[in-house]
Amino acid sequence: MILATLAAAAIFAGLVHAVLVVAHVSQPANTTVYGLTPRRLWATMAAALGLAGVVIGGLALVRRAGTPGTSGRLGAIAALVAGLVAVVNGGLNVAIANGGPGTGNGVIGGAAALVLGMIAAALGGLALTRRRRTALEPGQLT
Repeated sequence: MILATLAAAAIFAGLVHAVLVVAHVSQPANTTVYGLTPRRLWATMAAALGLAGVVIGGLALVRRAGTPGTSGRLGAIAALVAGLVAVVNGGLNVAIANGGPGTGNGVIGGAAALVLGMIAAALGGLALTRRRRTALEPGQLT
């Protein structure tokens, strides 16, 4: 379990770095800005929304469709929406950044929000299609 967690963290860090390289904002700043800036707050909130979407999407995917009181279709939709909002906000943050890590633009948080949002949207969409498939009777076409 620990090895799987470390592997997932390494893959996540690699994806965040790949987003920064593709956006050409991977070079650290000459002077570091400390503290919370408005763009860092924006990126942090988008990343938190993406993380919440991943958790909700994972729960919606794991739980059975017929169990009352669980996050079924509503959880899948919530994860999908949270993921899309995180992707848009993280992408915008990285797109308008004029510097790399340490400039106060929130590029690390924006890239994390982009990656987490994609994962949340994928989990939500997968849970939603799984719910639709399990809700059909055997022999139904649509």
